[in-house]
Amino acid sequence: MNNQTRKFFIYTRKSTDTEDRQVRSISDQLAELKELAVKENIDVVDVFVEKQTAKIPGRPIFNEMTSRLEAGEASGILAWHPDRLARNSVDGGKIIYLVDTEVIKELKFPTFWFDPTPQGKFMLSIAFSQSKYYVDNLSENIKRGHRNKVKDGIWPQMSPIGYVNVKGGGIIPNPDLAPLIRKTFEAYSTGNFTLREVREKFNALGLKTKSDKELSISNYQNMLKNPIYTGLMRYNGEIHEGKHKPIITKKLFDICQEVMKRKSKPQRKGFHPYIYRGFFRCGECGCFITTEAQKGHHYLRCTKRKNPCTQPYMREEIITSQIQEEIKKVSLPLDWAKWMIEENRKDQSSEIQSSEIFSQKTKEEISLLDTKVEKLMNLYLENVLSLDEYRESKNKLVSSKQLLKEKLSDFEKKSHNRFELTDRFLNDNITNTELANDRTNEELLHLFKKIGSNFQIKDRTVLFEPRGAWKTLLDSGFGGNSAHSSALCADPVFGGNSDFEFWRRAEESNL
Repeated sequence: MNNQTRKFFIYTRKSTDTEDRQVRSISDQLAELKELAVKENIDVVDVFVEKQTAKIPGRPIFNEMTSRLEAGEASGILAWHPDRLARNSVDGGKIIYLVDTEVIKELKFPTFWFDPTPQGKFMLSIAFSQSKYYVDNLSENIKRGHRNKVKDGIWPQMSPIGYVNVKGGGIIPNPDLAPLIRKTFEAYSTGNFTLREVREKFNALGLKTKSDKELSISNYQNMLKNPIYTGLMRYNGEIHEGKHKPIITKKLFDICQEVMKRKSKPQRKGFHPYIYRGFFRCGECGCFITTEAQKGHHYLRCTKRKNPCTQPYMREEIITSQIQEEIKKVSLPLDWAKWMIEENRKDQSSEIQSSEIFSQKTKEEISLLDTKVEKLMNLYLENVLSLDEYRESKNKLVSSKQLLKEKLSDFEKKSHNRFELTDRFLNDNITNTELANDRTNEELLHLFKKIGSNFQIKDRTVLFEPRGAWKTLLDSGFGGNSAHSSALCADPVFGGNSDFEFWRRAEESNL
């Protein structure tokens, strides 16, 4: 063949995949191929460099090269090895077809002999098949290794945001990002934030990807739906128990799923997010109170959908002011709250509760769930259950087991839980009055929901029913603004001891 007609393309490829780690670099391939071109008196028309895996068809540089071969720009290819050209049956078949149709007249490799004869094409097809077999076998070995790691409770892939990979396998919480992940779940679980608002707030706090890029809304959605932060691992649609330390509880995760499910329902167009819209009912006719914007102010009024109603409009800021006053009414005076906290701690230290029965019962339930998971595996192996049925049933059992483990852990850490609830209630009361005027409207409304129910407006007055301990506190007359509490504040022990003892017993029982 005349040297002037021997026009070749040089093709080099190297990806970051595992099977390419031992392959020579692009520069090494180019150096060796250019040396071969000089040695063979080959005219190199163009050089193609591709940095993409050849496991699947669709490489853009490879496709460009074959198109230019079909256009007659060159009649041969220089490559380091046949596996640089193809590691899948489609691309391998295309190369052989181009050889059959004489679009490709020559293929040159420093490490492989090829001649466009039946024997040469047969050997080339074997080389392509070996490359494909190597990739398939390696992929299967990697998948098998991942499955074994997951069974042992070890996350087999790159760590998700909030965790870091450790040497030897596994993941641990990132000390900088894990607290932000936990706060993200806690914020979203309140239902007061959309995914977009969560993204804005926590991106501003420094929550970013591993490549230091800002997280998108879909990143936050995937994060909030990922059970790995509870200590569980979802792999190939199946839930497994992980050995890594959880960042959040399963209970908090489940609350977030309910919030996301609720928020995913389509909203009516033109719906303005007024803070009190749909929160109050009319005290006269029972219809919902709506909000309208008029002359720069927000006004609340009855929708009057059922019957004629005589209730007038009311400014939003007046409602907010009344909510602040109602919160103060169910808040203890500071001296009372501090003294009662001390009394509660004395009771807590003097009472010893036995937790063995509850602990043992919970451990037996966990053991029973393990047995059920084992039976499910046997039923699947015996073809009694399909793979989907096995996974669905197992996921439910593993989730139930995680909840029991958290329940047992909480019980063991807080054996005197009812005292801690009382202590928390009393400490909350210390701040309610002090912060009532400093909270945002959203925080104030959240606190109002916590202390009461059946919220109404009648005759421009906010009405509600305090719940639990707050109702007992209001009925007792010890509220922050009551005359009774003011008279007793000077001497809380002797000034009203019998009333206080009654309130404390009632408050504990309500909790």
